[in-house]
Parts: sequence; structure tokens; C-alpha cells
Amino acid sequence: MNTPPEGVRIGRLQQQRLNQIYLRAVSHGSVDASELAKYFDVSTETIRRDLSELQARHLLRRVHGGAVPVDRQHHEPMIDARNSLHSEQKSAIAHQAIKQIPDHGAIIIDSGSTGQQLAETFPVDRQLHVVTNSLAIATLLARRGVAELTVLGGSVRTNTLAMVDSAVVETLRRMKADALFISCDGLSLERGLTTPYREEHMVKRAMMEATHWVVAIVDASKFGNEQMFCYATFDEIDVLITDSRVSPDDVRRIEDHGVEVVVA
Repeated sequence: MNTPPEGVRIGRLQQQRLNQIYLRAVSHGSVDASELAKYFDVSTETIRRDLSELQARHLLRRVHGGAVPVDRQHHEPMIDARNSLHSEQKSAIAHQAIKQIPDHGAIIIDSGSTGQQLAETFPVDRQLHVVTNSLAIATLLARRGVAELTVLGGSVRTNTLAMVDSAVVETLRRMKADALFISCDGLSLERGLTTPYREEHMVKRAMMEATHWVVAIVDASKFGNEQMFCYATFDEIDVLITDSRVSPDDVRRIEDHGVEVVVA
């Protein structure tokens, strides 16, 4: 087995450490440099460089002795970190979402880590044309041998590998798919699916208007996390798939809108 060059190996180790530091900051609200140095068995200076790198990416903000997460209204997490958060629940949601995929026709898969989980378990034996605005999802589906695949072109958001500009919106306006699998940054029990990003809102809204059947794939951590832009009310959603951490009261409130709620 070939060993990667030393520089490549070290780069991978640092990226893994950056992801873990970011996740710890999001989970705990802050990180302490000396504690991180002991946890990763590296020098405090190495951790300081890591924190500076995460600050340069607008993910963490350096404070005395450590760092805190940047306000999520002003950044998007690194894609590897997003995929690591609640991965078990997202995988369960994806397996339930497969039951909503038609045997043939066209479907849209929205960008996002839950959509990537769906791509990893997608039934490639079906005669389906899959449309997505995610490079990560498209790559997974292409490698797995999906029948037909269209990637919505546009400017790439490097943290998420998603395309969310006006070119994507214009292309979607000329489409009509059988089903849409859509995620969110936050779910408001009063308003529906929300995002803090105006461009994301425009693309997701265009996806909603380009499909006959809407399946929302939302892990329970998004519930109550209301963001600025709403792009889908509950009256526009046919099925919402979430995980077992959701409260029965929240399920009832959504079902009152006529939405079928599936708990994975």
C-alpha cells in the first residue's frame, strides 16, 4: 500500500483537527486552546494556528484563551463539519426518504448534508433523472452510476459546494420534476422552512415551484431554529421526514397543516 507524501498526510491530519475543533466549538459554545492542545496531543502554538485558520475562514472568532463560533447568520460551516453533525440521524432520515423516491421520472435533490446521505443510499437501479445544485451530491451519484444526472450550473459556494446564483434559478424555472427532496437551515413551527441566506432562499423557492411532490428532510436539531428567509410553508410540503429526537407536540403541530410526518 502506497503511503501519501508527508506534506499531504500532515495536511489531512490538520483538516481533520480543524473539523473536530469547529464541531466542539459549535457543540459547547466555545473552545479552550490549552484543553485542545492536551486533547489532540499537540502544542498550544499549533492549536493557536488552527484557531487563526478557522478565524480566517470566518468560522470561529479568537478570544482570550480560545475561540467561539461566529454568528451563524454570517457564515456557513465547512462541508466536512456539516456532514459530521447528527450523521446518524441524517442517515436514518435518508433511508426513510428512499421510500418516497419514484420508480421512474425526474427528481431534484437540494444541496446539504442530509441530501448527501440520500445520495449515498440512492437506488441507482431505477430509471430516474436526478437534478441537483450540489457538486458533492452530483459526484456521489455519478460514481454510483445513477441513470441520468443534471447539475445546475452557477457560482460555487466553496464551503458547501452548492450553486445558488441566478443562473440556477433561471434553469429551474424551465423544469418540472416529479419530486423534490429539500432541506433547511432552520424550521419555524409558525412559518415553515427557513434559511439565513438570500441566495439560498431564491434557489430553494425555485425548486419548490419546479416540482409536483415535496419531501422535506430535516433533522430534529433544526426545529425551532428560525432564520430570516422562509421559502416553504407547511401547506406546500407533502411529507416531512425527521428523526426520533423530535417532540410529539411538534409533530402534531406540523400534521395539523396536512403534512405527513415520518419519524426515522
